[in-house]
Amino acid sequence: MRTALTARLLGALSLTLVLILSCALPAQAAQPPLQVVSSFSILGDLVKQVGGDAVVVSTLVGPDGDAHVFEPRPVDARRVAQADLVFVNGLNFEGWMARLVTSSGYRGKVITASQGVKPRQMKDEHEHGHDHDHDHGNLDPHAWQDLANGIIYVENIRAALVAARPEQAEAINARAARYSAQLREMDAFVRNTLARVPAEKRRIITSHDAFGYFGAAYGVELLSPQGRSTESEASASDVAALIRQMKAKQVRAVFVENVSNPRMIERIAREGGGVVGGRLYSDALSSNNEANTYLKMFQHNASTLASAMLKQ
Repeated sequence: MRTALTARLLGALSLTLVLILSCALPAQAAQPPLQVVSSFSILGDLVKQVGGDAVVVSTLVGPDGDAHVFEPRPVDARRVAQADLVFVNGLNFEGWMARLVTSSGYRGKVITASQGVKPRQMKDEHEHGHDHDHDHGNLDPHAWQDLANGIIYVENIRAALVAARPEQAEAINARAARYSAQLREMDAFVRNTLARVPAEKRRIITSHDAFGYFGAAYGVELLSPQGRSTESEASASDVAALIRQMKAKQVRAVFVENVSNPRMIERIAREGGGVVGGRLYSDALSSNNEANTYLKMFQHNASTLASAMLKQ
């Protein structure tokens, strides 16, 4: 009888051990999240939305940060060196990124999120009297300001993450599909919001030329004292010419950006008879809740623009 009892106890213990091991194996087999570096906050949010729990995202240029004047630190090189994947905007937006990758010793993949976007050509910087960065050529790097391009970014991010974590492809693909649907809904919201503004009132002035894709996609004429970059101050002649243009076209809506010093825009508004219509988010998300995601950034910008333009 003792032998039978012992056998039963051993059988129960064996079953318990099997159950414990079967529960533990998936956790042991699960891969840790990908360590991902993104160049700036807007791109970082896109990667988080698609990657979900498959990624841990570290952003080099954070909320309210200006990627045009960013200077990488040793800690940034270490973050890149330890990354599994690095995401950049491309279109020569991050002129410092190639040097940072080289100096860090990173040997992994660098994914260009704007791959496949039709680049927008800009005026020659010399026409404005300030050539910020010859590496830019004539391409406008701010492609994310058109939500149709944002969907292209999402597809590039999705493909890169699936390639890195094929066993999580189903979840990554599902998140990308849901998020792309949200971007299409936001695109409709922006168009409907701006449709309330008569065409002749859809003119504004912003700190630098970061909204070209937005203007082309949503029918807004944008003027700015600075070119595509914030690296150099606009010249006195640029500012004077813009004020004359502002008066001639009867533009009163003037906007500051979260990455730019507001003093120049405030001066232009004062001397041109305009009104500062609010803060726009161009190259970075907000450090508060106002525009701390890509979707909220578009919602805020469209609502702010429409409200100010209707008062012109």
